Parts: sequence; C-alpha cells; structure tokens
Amino acid sequence: MHPLICTRCGELDETPDTSAGASVLRCASCGQTRPFTRLPLYCVSGPSGTGKSTIAGMLLERLSDRFVVLEQDLLWVGGLRDPAEHHRLFRSTWLRTAAMVQQNGRPVVLCGTVVPPEFEPLPERALFSAVHYLALTCDPDVLADRLRARPAWREWDEERIEETLDFAAWVAGEGPRLAPPLTLVDTTGTGPAQTADTVCRWVEELHARSAA
Repeated sequence: MHPLICTRCGELDETPDTSAGASVLRCASCGQTRPFTRLPLYCVSGPSGTGKSTIAGMLLERLSDRFVVLEQDLLWVGGLRDPAEHHRLFRSTWLRTAAMVQQNGRPVVLCGTVVPPEFEPLPERALFSAVHYLALTCDPDVLADRLRARPAWREWDEERIEETLDFAAWVAGEGPRLAPPLTLVDTTGTGPAQTADTVCRWVEELHARSAA
C-alpha cells in the first residue's frame, strides 16, 4: 500500500515512475506496473494568523462527503521539524500521506503553510495529477495584532511576528507569479464563515474542471 514500495519486489522507488500511464506506477527495479489513483491536491495555505486553522473545521463540515480535509500541523513534530531543504522531510511525508489517502478515491484538501517551491520540486509531487494552491492573506497591522493575542505558550515574540509579516508580504507580492500561482484570499474584513465559503467554492470549481 505504500505509494513508493513495489508490491512485487519490495524495492523502494524514491522517484515515482508515472510514465506508464496517468493511473499507473511502474517499479524501477522489476518493471511491474500497478494501479495508482492520481488526483488533484488542494493546498489551503497562508502565513500564521490569517485564519487557516479557524476555517479548517468549517471546510471539514462542508466538504467531507467528497474530500478528505487534513491539518498539516498534525505532523509538525520531532524529527519532521528538520529545516533542511525547506523542511523537505516534513513536506515529503505529507505528500506521501496525502497520496496514500487519495487511494480511497477522494482528493485531499491540505490546510497548512506551504508554497509551490516547497512541494513542486519533490519526487512525490508526481503522485498527484495537479497541485493547486490558495493562500489566505491579511492586512499587516491586523495580522500582527492577531499574533500578539495568541496564548503565551505559542511563543509569538516580536522577532517572530516580524518574520511572519515579511513572509506575508512576500506571499502577497510574489504568490500570483509563482508556478503554479497562489490564489490569494484576503481575510482582513471577512468572517471565518465567509472565508470558508470562498475556499470551498475554489476547491469545488477546480475539482469540477479537473473531472471534466
């Protein structure tokens, strides 16, 4: 069942071979092909404080009959926090996990901070027919106030807040020019329910196009 382990010879293919067809994986060691469902992955991203965790439960309520909604921070633990190569271990683990989940026939909506340069170069990216990215954004002053209001155990000091504001400015400025681009949704003046509705429409419209 592991997406990168051959069911015949047991070898691990770090780079998935999808050349045999859109719904097939080929083992680089023994040549066996096996069915593999490749679906779109929908990433709901954005800097901390823009509302991802707040709307995740709402997305689950609205989409759970057709999609699997997952929260990326669930695996932000132990050795997976290794920062090497843009947290490659963490990113690869999530792509493998989402690829395994989609074998049940439902695409994954992954909530958590990620941008295309962190997913697109990875070998596991080949396990999906497409990866779509949406990023929540927010006015800098409002974002800073939200982060300062967080509980002390989350350790949001001024240095960390400033780093997040810099990242937020980069997302807002460069996100639409990335490949693939980030769809931006400003949460400054909208409530969580309205934001969740917008994200749901984004997921549903893209998925309808892919099905067509």
